[in-house]
Amino acid sequence: MTAPPERTPDSGTPEPRPDPGPREFAVQLRGVTAGVNRVAQEFARTHGLHPTDLLALIAILDGDGRGGPLTPGRLRRHLNLSSGAVSACLDRLERGGHVTRTRDSADGRVVHLHYAPAGRAVARDAFRPLARGTDAVRRRFSPAELAVVLRFLTELNAELNTAQDPPG
Repeated sequence: MTAPPERTPDSGTPEPRPDPGPREFAVQLRGVTAGVNRVAQEFARTHGLHPTDLLALIAILDGDGRGGPLTPGRLRRHLNLSSGAVSACLDRLERGGHVTRTRDSADGRVVHLHYAPAGRAVARDAFRPLARGTDAVRRRFSPAELAVVLRFLTELNAELNTAQDPPG
């Protein structure tokens, strides 16, 4: 068993351990996940969204990973749902004013998914406390420290997404 981090005398903040083990990372990641989930679940409850709707909104907000909008096919693969389930989800989100679907100007068969401006405003208001908290914590770190944290999170997300990608 590892010893807990020691508190620094002046700040009360735990002093980082020289080599934190996997348990410390797991505990902290679960804490972050739980905090974000509380905000997200309240947002979903308030707006009558299913858990899948919320995951779809997050994916649509993040886009295709290359700076462009997501398509229903990519959303289907991302959520590991049937085409019918994705269509039903998108219908609910569109009726609720959260998303819009537009045809690609070069290829009208391609549909792009966008977070609707009104839906974005509602989400921004709901998640503002989370953003404020994140900014407050970010200000406590140097740019070099933030670069390492971001690199770690990016690598962790890539690893977790690779581990979850269905075969084929």
